[in-house]
Amino acid sequence: MNKHEKINYVEFHSSDLVATKRFFVEIFGWEFQDYGSEYVAFYGAGLAGGFFRSDKSSSADAGAVLVIFYSVRLEETLSKIEAAGGKIIKPPFTFPGGRRFHFADPTGNEFAVWSDN
Repeated sequence: MNKHEKINYVEFHSSDLVATKRFFVEIFGWEFQDYGSEYVAFYGAGLAGGFFRSDKSSSADAGAVLVIFYSVRLEETLSKIEAAGGKIIKPPFTFPGGRRFHFADPTGNEFAVWSDN
């Protein structure tokens, strides 16, 4: 349901839409809908969004917004990301309230995962 003046959708770059879809299905079980050869929408991520074909990627160090996932089992999620071809950018570290790590998807976009366990 759309909510007035609330975040509704988010978009990311992807130089390889096929690899991107495979990665996020394998790790998080997302669902995808292709819209031509240059765009794919995703669902089942907690917030809907999409990936558009681009040679660029997002990183927090370059000033991009950092999208952070939650996991009940941080190490299990980290292992799934590595097995699917993701790259761990920052290994797990503690912060007030929990632990987290940062990773890049197969096309270089940076994300993070945190846990309060």
